[in-house]
Amino acid sequence: MLTPLGWGTAGAAVLLYAAALPLGYAEPAVLACGAALALAGALCWTAPRARLAVHREITPLKVPRGDAAVAVLHIANEGRRTLSGLRARDRFGGAEQSVDVPRIAKATTRAVTYPLPTHARGEIAVGPLTLVRADPLGLTRRVRQYGEAATLLVRPRTAELPVLPSGRAPNLEGPTGDNAPAGTATFHTLREYVVGDDLRHVHWRSSARTGTLMVRQLVDVSLPGTTVVLDTRPAAYASAELFETAVDAAASVAVAAARAGFPVRLVTGQGVLADAKGGPQDAEAILDRLATVVAGGGGAAEAVRLARGGGALVLVTGDTPEATDGAPQTSAARRRFDRVVLLRATSGAAPRPPAPPGVTVMDVAVLDELPALWRGAAR
Repeated sequence: MLTPLGWGTAGAAVLLYAAALPLGYAEPAVLACGAALALAGALCWTAPRARLAVHREITPLKVPRGDAAVAVLHIANEGRRTLSGLRARDRFGGAEQSVDVPRIAKATTRAVTYPLPTHARGEIAVGPLTLVRADPLGLTRRVRQYGEAATLLVRPRTAELPVLPSGRAPNLEGPTGDNAPAGTATFHTLREYVVGDDLRHVHWRSSARTGTLMVRQLVDVSLPGTTVVLDTRPAAYASAELFETAVDAAASVAVAAARAGFPVRLVTGQGVLADAKGGPQDAEAILDRLATVVAGGGGAAEAVRLARGGGALVLVTGDTPEATDGAPQTSAARRRFDRVVLLRATSGAAPRPPAPPGVTVMDVAVLDELPALWRGAAR
């Protein structure tokens, strides 16, 4: 097909040739013939159908906000002649990326890499991918679409955090299992005696039957759960960047609990986002769901009021006057939770309100400030 320059050249050739006849000048006719020859040569350049095998891969498919992600384009020339003048065009959301493809000899493969935008959290549609082959003069081009559209998932950033100690039972060190600490909760299994075991836990009947000293292993089954409430009201945050900081903080808290194997419940003003028992897969699922959270929905006060009690409650909100309406509910929730934390994403410009009774308040402007504050509260 002709480019805008090609159409202009064709129109100019017609006008020059038409003007040459009544005026009797040979020069316009020569120019018109030259333009026609250029167009014919350009059409011959791009008319043959290129035999290409094109594959695009995105690595990684899931990436924290702001981290690097790239698209790798593999182009194999299966034709009998060298190809040049190729240009790849790929779309990412509402933007377009254009990159030149080097000359590809016959029976060879070229790999082209270009960065993907990861500054905004969410699902970013990648594609469709098109290859444009143009002649050296830019008069004609041939456009073909290759491959399928893909999705890049930009997830929240997270910081490494410990799990806040909570609960009334004395042994809350980890999930129930063979390596769980002995406590007062319940019987788990029988095992052989090892030096250092409490002799009060010896099971004499099994020891007499097996001829081996056997002890009862007791475990604490009351795992400390974490409820994270994320305030998604736009009015609760002074800026969109502070809302992203709040999402990052909520993700950090929830993922830390899930990766440690503890139950975690994630609630927003739009409802329950995740209710996980804990584990690496649950941590990944929490990040996936937080990747698509947008501002909107009801207030945090109702979410706090309806949250199930037990374990730790972490309310993540902003620093505007509208954000403080959840503070009374947070203080009241102290009777239902073993530990309550109010985590505010703040720019530092707003005055800090007094901390509700029995509630730990943390103010963070950027995510990097959270680990130190969190470890201090854990101690």
